[in-house]
Amino acid sequence: MVRLFVAIRPPDPIRDTLLGLMGGVEGARWQSDAQLHLTLAFIGEVDRPTAQDCLLSLSTIRHPPVRLQLSGGGVFEKGGKVHTLWAGVMADDGLLRLHAKVAQALQRAGVTPDTRVWKPHITLARGSMRSDAAAFAASLSALSSRPFRIDSFGLYESSLGKGGADYTLVERFSLTE
Repeated sequence: MVRLFVAIRPPDPIRDTLLGLMGGVEGARWQSDAQLHLTLAFIGEVDRPTAQDCLLSLSTIRHPPVRLQLSGGGVFEKGGKVHTLWAGVMADDGLLRLHAKVAQALQRAGVTPDTRVWKPHITLARGSMRSDAAAFAASLSALSSRPFRIDSFGLYESSLGKGGADYTLVERFSLTE
């Protein structure tokens, strides 16, 4: 079994901006540079043949490059407790179409679609965070960036360990005009 997801890797300057924001929240496990990504689809644990089917189906996607922009941020909570801090990504039509194509490709590969509402974001930290997480999230409301071009997306394998998750690129897929 392998644990997979499909994601966009932000360019270096955007990751540098996000890394510069991190800190000052008790209980937060900050993401490393290698962990920063925008998830297009979480696949979860699948057997190797299904993983191969996902790879083949994703390789059929034809889509032009997309332009993204950081926009705000926030928290995800469970039971009233903050467990994730994130930076928002403006969802334009191009990104929404790409997300839909990825979902369709995975469905063709036999992966059950995620029924949760998709919120484009880049996770900054996870953990059991204290009340200062709300203040940090409020500070993200002004977060923005210039639009940046994305020319590819990838299929990634996630390996969970004591220090968090390690992500390995399985295959990169180009977005071309």
